[in-house]
Amino acid sequence: MDLELLKQNAKNTETATKELFTRLKKKKPKQLDSIVHTLHDEVFEDLDCLECANCCKSISPIVIDKDIERLAKQFRMKPSEFINQYLYMDNENDYVFKETPCPFLMPDNYCMVYENRPRACREYPHTDRKRFYQILDLTLKNTHYCPAVYEVVDRLKKKKEQL
Repeated sequence: MDLELLKQNAKNTETATKELFTRLKKKKPKQLDSIVHTLHDEVFEDLDCLECANCCKSISPIVIDKDIERLAKQFRMKPSEFINQYLYMDNENDYVFKETPCPFLMPDNYCMVYENRPRACREYPHTDRKRFYQILDLTLKNTHYCPAVYEVVDRLKKKKEQL
């Protein structure tokens, strides 16, 4: 999995992706979720996130209060201590990890806190969620980091006549 090639491909196809996503935002096709979920399933038949873990290595999830409470409990810390040690508030007033790669990513790409990982990590890469049209901007960003998202979007472009 060549992540530099992924970034280049995502950059090269970004205009076409934006055009498709602009159309989808306006139209909100009823069958979009069904098509994207099928593509998600197809892509993940061949892809193993543990081989990549680029999301954990290069972007930080939003960490909500419930995540903080759960993780602090796992480490036997007060939530405020967990925040001070691991998190900062970004320019959108969301808590995110202070550093990348994720402090809980182990050398074998497994997650040290997998059972208690943040909700955003549980839901990533978001290509199987309902009302997919609501996260098209996020999906565009994720095409630069996640081979699965790039592949789902690439296959979606080939189905634009169905949308």
